[in-house]
Amino acid sequence: MKANNSDNQLKENLREYIPEAFVSYVYDLLIATNVKFRIVRPRKTKLGDFRISTKQFGAPQITINNDLNPYAFLITTLHEIAHLQTYLSYNVGVKAHGKEWKFEFQRLLHPLLSAREVPEELKTCLKNTIKNTRAASYSDIALSRVLRKFDAQKKGVPLEQIDPGAQFELNKKSFKKGKLRRTRYLCSELHTGKAYLIHALAEVNSK
Repeated sequence: MKANNSDNQLKENLREYIPEAFVSYVYDLLIATNVKFRIVRPRKTKLGDFRISTKQFGAPQITINNDLNPYAFLITTLHEIAHLQTYLSYNVGVKAHGKEWKFEFQRLLHPLLSAREVPEELKTCLKNTIKNTRAASYSDIALSRVLRKFDAQKKGVPLEQIDPGAQFELNKKSFKKGKLRRTRYLCSELHTGKAYLIHALAEVNSK
């Protein structure tokens, strides 16, 4: 786990994980507050999160998974900073992904649209995201597809790319692909017959 023990350390940590062109941008956003910023081991259920301290006068905390590609890390960090900015402006009196958070996230994404360092395909997706902001990156299928193109290593194939009814492995379990329900497929585990909703972009090993 990496934490921002000092301002210099924070900048060095950011430089390791996000495109160089945006290090100062994100750094300035973070040091303007007393937020704790931590880079952590991958979690299966989330890419990053924002938490309020339960201690009196305790600092809020942002954590980001350390296995994200540079653009995914950048956008996930801005997503969580939007939560931070919303909290600082409204405390806890608004919805987690309500209109206040959407406004902050859209505002934070705007500088990326004019940056030469952002690939055009990603800019197009970000423009659509700003018009129709979703609560989670995984809910924005088009954005998730583009971000995955920048992954250095592929862990498997996206579930959406294998044939209907095909068998696949995920987390050491075997499944059969079923019908699509919005952004997830209803799949059955072969051993138990239990039904699971698995994200269309989950990387699986096809049989």
